[in-house]
Amino acid sequence: MYNQFFGLREDPFNLTPDSRFLYLTWAQRRALAGLTYALLSRKRCVVLTGDVGTGKTTLIAAALRCLPADRVRFSVIANPTLTPEELLESALLGFGVTEIPSSKPQRWTALERAVAQEEAQGRVPAVVIDEAQKLSLEALEEVRLLGNLEAMQVVLAGQKEFHRLLARKEAQPFKQRIALRLTTDPLSAEEVGEYISHRWTKAGGTPPGPFEPQAVRTIVLYSGGIPRLINVICDNALMTACAEQTARVEERHIRQAAASLDLSGPYEAAEDAEFETGNHKGVLSLR
Repeated sequence: MYNQFFGLREDPFNLTPDSRFLYLTWAQRRALAGLTYALLSRKRCVVLTGDVGTGKTTLIAAALRCLPADRVRFSVIANPTLTPEELLESALLGFGVTEIPSSKPQRWTALERAVAQEEAQGRVPAVVIDEAQKLSLEALEEVRLLGNLEAMQVVLAGQKEFHRLLARKEAQPFKQRIALRLTTDPLSAEEVGEYISHRWTKAGGTPPGPFEPQAVRTIVLYSGGIPRLINVICDNALMTACAEQTARVEERHIRQAAASLDLSGPYEAAEDAEFETGNHKGVLSLR
């Protein structure tokens, strides 16, 4: 509703993961490079973890876009709350198998055939499982067995709770197969300002954008550097500024947005950690 008012082509802070808007910090560049390297080098099993809203799904989407279709064939499972049999079915569908056998042995045979076909055509077959923290132990064991297929690569992305699943005794056989662990982290205070400016420009906005330095500081405090929270705060603040017909987003707009979203913590202002955003300096404490 505010795009025309601010001269934008599209929503700059859409919550739907979109790799076109990906802002790569140094840590995220490392994670993306690690992910693509692991797949092309056939490391077999990669785990990507991070706090909710830190861009894991977007990072995976970026990897899918970076890797050419003639090099890697992906089977993406976005909802892993499946039985082992259903997980096999999802993997097969992702590889283009539409006639799914009824029995589990037949499904494994079909999967072996699909993997061999991809390998014969010079492509790396890879199963990517998002929201891996939702996997049951039985499904995780099925994922481990996927690694028995010589050419198969497995990528699991999940919230940090996934570590608790991996710490269980029953998960140790799978844990031993992990070749590479990658993480996504919240943005630093300085990166928050850069992130906002990046998305604003990608959406067709004129830099540096409408956010006052003090508004950016307040976004840092309420979001804790979580990209998803930054997006929803900025989106609500822009709607408020548009309703007021003001071209600048001020601190009060951010606080109003945070209040409407019930974002009262855990991130609070304090005078014990310095940060810098543009020409504005201040302090930040993440409690």
